[in-house]
Amino acid sequence: MTRSRIVLLIVLVAAAVAFFVFDLDRFFTLEQVKSRQADLQAALQARPLLFSASFFAVYVAVAGLSLPGAALMTLLAGALFGLLWGTVLVSFASCIGATLAFLASRYLFRESIQARFGQRLAPINRGIERDGAFYLFTLRLVPVFPFWIVNLLMGLTPIATRTFYWVSQLGMLAGTVVYVNVGTQLAQLDSLKGILSPSLVLSFVALGVLPLIARKIIDAIQARRIYARWQKPRRFDRNVIVIGAGSGGLVTAYIAAAVKSKVTLIERHRMGGDCLNTGCVPSKALIKTARLLHQARHSADYGVRSMQAEVDFADVMARVHRVIREIEPHDSVERYRGLGVDCVIGNATIVDPWTVEIDEEGRTRRLTARNLVIAAGARPFVPPIPGIERTGYVTSDTMWSMTSLPARLVVLGGGPIGSELAQAFARLGSKVSQVEMAPRILAREDPEVSEAVTNAFRADGIDVLTGHKAERFEVDGTRKVLVARADGREVTIEFDMLLVAVGRAARVEGYGLEQLGVSLTRTRTVEVNALLQTNYPNIFAVGDVAGPYQFTHTAAHMAWFAAVNALFGRFKTFSVDYSVIPWCTFTDPEVARVGLSEAEAREKQIAVEVTRFDIAELDRAIADEAAHGFVKVLTVPGKDRILGVTIVGEHAGDLIAEYVTAMKYKLGLNKILGTIHIYPTLAEANKYAAGVWKRAHAPQRVLSWLERYHAWQIR
Repeated sequence: MTRSRIVLLIVLVAAAVAFFVFDLDRFFTLEQVKSRQADLQAALQARPLLFSASFFAVYVAVAGLSLPGAALMTLLAGALFGLLWGTVLVSFASCIGATLAFLASRYLFRESIQARFGQRLAPINRGIERDGAFYLFTLRLVPVFPFWIVNLLMGLTPIATRTFYWVSQLGMLAGTVVYVNVGTQLAQLDSLKGILSPSLVLSFVALGVLPLIARKIIDAIQARRIYARWQKPRRFDRNVIVIGAGSGGLVTAYIAAAVKSKVTLIERHRMGGDCLNTGCVPSKALIKTARLLHQARHSADYGVRSMQAEVDFADVMARVHRVIREIEPHDSVERYRGLGVDCVIGNATIVDPWTVEIDEEGRTRRLTARNLVIAAGARPFVPPIPGIERTGYVTSDTMWSMTSLPARLVVLGGGPIGSELAQAFARLGSKVSQVEMAPRILAREDPEVSEAVTNAFRADGIDVLTGHKAERFEVDGTRKVLVARADGREVTIEFDMLLVAVGRAARVEGYGLEQLGVSLTRTRTVEVNALLQTNYPNIFAVGDVAGPYQFTHTAAHMAWFAAVNALFGRFKTFSVDYSVIPWCTFTDPEVARVGLSEAEAREKQIAVEVTRFDIAELDRAIADEAAHGFVKVLTVPGKDRILGVTIVGEHAGDLIAEYVTAMKYKLGLNKILGTIHIYPTLAEANKYAAGVWKRAHAPQRVLSWLERYHAWQIR
């Protein structure tokens, strides 16, 4: 806490203490006020402006310091000033005082509270940013909630000061009028408890519930309005229709069938979506072959003087397609039909909120459903760089038809997909140049992670060109050139093939969303709420098409929420939980993360303690010639609660699972340290990281006394 904050806190505490030490609270009793009402009335008549200003100032001070007495002063305002002028004085004084308390709380405590509990408070912060005015208004309408607590707690949230003020002014007005009006009859009042009669409390509660009811009515009106131009079917063919048979669509359909609903799953191309056919599965098969070649070339590291390895790229790609074929039955039409899912291969077009038109090889039919789930996925984004169409390119979707290895490959993009494929092709024998406009590759990770992967890439012969912005492509006969700009100068890079991997764009066109008016975000993903509903409450979206994460496992995670909310939402709904989302980039070394990175914590001003264990110290890593990388754990300062973990090294994607479980079920590093890990395994790295944290928090004073005790024992 800064010096100015400490000084302010001392002043406020001193003022509050003085209030009670000097027994000032004796002036804020009903008996005292009633006994002095005549004197106060005389003072008001003698100097009305000065008295009114003094009353106003005292009220602001009482409210600003959160002292007891505001309710009594409100009654006194009614007795002295009458209903109209008393309401005006109290309304503004109470709001100004409340805002001062709000600002003091924000200045003194918000930074430290958010730093300490930022991740846990993140959902509350998002809710306040979205609906803070509504929540505050509801609280202000019910005077049975202590307003001073509302003031202080709201100061810890992101709500804007001006919003806090005007909502407080408006929300407290009804209660202020009631109390001031009661104060006009102060002489007949025997007890403050008499104000809050059961009927009056019920009235306030009803008043507070009114905004909730109003919101439900508004939601119903908005839904009615959005559905107004459509004729809702009297009955439906299906409970759910799912568009897209990637991970999100498959899991949605599986859950719907498992609870015995009628579900149709429509896929325009191949079951399994991008992950099986052009993404996760083929890329990992390619990476495995590339790693095998890399190990053969470095056989001397394992005590083998030399190993011969001949590679035919066509054979490598044939293996990739064999792997796909072996996994295909897991996602096949036959399997899902056996599970009770009506699987259809065809083009789907949403014609109204309940109806989907299906084109099956020129034959069209229509199906209706009470709910629709969009799981259309994403496609590679190709930037409109001049000349790119002339030179030609492949993407992570189209490269799998290649049968010959390019001698010189340019990979445009330094994200996970570009990095994985750049290293794989380099190890297979291509001369690879990786071009990234950002200062480093894998920019979502911490700088030391990017550095570790960059060093590994350069050791593999990859020309990592960060800070290079692709400006144009040129073709001169058979010569293809990328012209990039770096440090204010032009750089030319010759290549035989271009692989574009700069990101993926959600598939939001071509199947009726535009005609329906489904809302999109500024990044052109389908906009959904916490229940995964679009602006049409019966239409849901999951996976890459909705974001915010483009991972197969996240799509499957979202699918559960969409399926359950679609089928049972009239009884109970579930908000999707993104609090523990892991991911892995399958480079060598692998990079796996869950929760906060150190850079994110710094950016969000979340206080963390960083614990690091170098895998070079691990026995199994040394035996496997994998003694590189690290485990980095972020915890709450002084506690073992895990806020985030980054692992760089062999099988990082597998090792991270223990931390994912720990974060999901609120298990700290002490629990991991107390778990038996098999020796020798890479998984011991997790235990040793916990041990590093434990040593840093060893009770030194206790150890000092133990040292004396043991010394005494051997005398």
